[in-house]
Formats: sequence, structure tokens, C-alpha cells
Amino acid sequence: MAGHSQFANIMHRKGKQDAKRAKMFSKLSKEITVAAKLGTPDPAFNPRLRLAIQAAKAQSVPKDNIERAIKKATGGEGPGFEDIRYEGFGPGGIGIIVEVLTDNRNRAAGEVRAAFSKNGGNLGETGSVAFMFDRVGAVDFPAGVAAEDAMLEAAIDAGASDVETSAETHLIYTAGDELASVAAALEAKFGEAASVKLVWKPQNLIEISGEPASSLMKLLDTLDDCDDVQNVYANYDLSTDEMKRLAG
Repeated sequence: MAGHSQFANIMHRKGKQDAKRAKMFSKLSKEITVAAKLGTPDPAFNPRLRLAIQAAKAQSVPKDNIERAIKKATGGEGPGFEDIRYEGFGPGGIGIIVEVLTDNRNRAAGEVRAAFSKNGGNLGETGSVAFMFDRVGAVDFPAGVAAEDAMLEAAIDAGASDVETSAETHLIYTAGDELASVAAALEAKFGEAASVKLVWKPQNLIEISGEPASSLMKLLDTLDDCDDVQNVYANYDLSTDEMKRLAG
């Protein structure tokens, strides 16, 4: 199992906390509505809805918001949404996967294409990037909930496949179909996780710096700002000095 985390470089996050939180709540609620509409509104019999609710709770989405999102589906709202995956390359040859949940395919495609083209990237064909990633489950805990050895032991006992620990976080990887059971076992021991979701995990990371790194950050920010975009994954790595430069 790995001992050092590159998670901060895998799933791009922005620093504007208030706007980010509102947008996150909206996207999590949309996923709940779609999951409830495509299956049953009972999470006990709907794995996608169960994970969507778990992800929302991990981000402190209020219970009322979750219930309203489910009622939208049972009330006939939220029709016509579809899952779309876009793949492309950013500055420096960085592979990017964009997950979209939209009721307007043309609008979503236009926004994603514009984000790539205006920020030094190029959209590719389906499959042109995904082969460089693995589809796995990920459970994220703050580093303070347990020592590295204790988390590693608990993750192994729960059936996890890998653990990456840094100064900020414990990231536990699982097979996709074991995410719910592993998360439940770990949360029973350490409390509520910061994040529980299916992710695209890069098989290898590409170091990037300078102007290409700046352009890549702008591209990822632009994609994150698209209302139809649910998740963005990229296989980039930044040195400590480069992260400080970008943050400054």
C-alpha cells in the first residue's frame, strides 16, 4: 500500500470556499435527484442513490436538501438528465476526464469544448484518456482521525485495496463495488468521512510546472465552473514550490 498522498493533485479543488460550497451542494443534490429517478427512491435498494446520499452527507449537505432532492424525482421533476464523460488533454499533455450530468447535451458539449480550446487543451475521443486511469472507490478522512498505522490496519481489515496518507488526509481506495461496505466499516470506527465516491484514479502522474501549470489550473477552474460538470480528474503532479507559486 502506498504511503504518500498525491490526492490534492488528482481531484482539482478551488479555494473560493463559499462559492465552491454552494456549487458543490447543487451538484450533489442533482446527483441525488437523478439517482432516485433512475432507480428507486429507497437507498436500501438503489446503490447509486445510496452513494449519492453518502457523498452529500460527507460534505455536510443538510438533511432537508437531501430530502428535497429525492422528492424532485418522485414528483416527476429532474427528467432527461444523462451522464456523459468527456476526455481530453490539457497543457503539458495532462490527461483530463470530465464527468457531466446534463439535460442539454449540446450546451454541455459546447461549454466543455470551449473550456479546453480557450485554455490550451484539446478534446479527445472517448477512451483516449480513460485507459490511463482506474475506476475505483475512494474514502477520504482528515489525517487527524487516526495515526497512519492505525488507518492502514483498519483499511486492510475493511477490505480496502490501497491507502495514501499525507499531512492533511488519509485516502483509502477500494474496488468500485466494495466502496459502500468499506466506507461503512471505516466510518463505524473513525466517524463520518470527508468524502465517499467513485473516482478516476490516475495510474501515473505527470509533473508540470511554469506556464503550462498556470494554464492547466485555469482550464480546470473553468471546467469546475460549468454547471453541468460534476467531476474533473487529471493526472498532473505539482512540486511543493510550484504549488506555492500558484497559490501566491
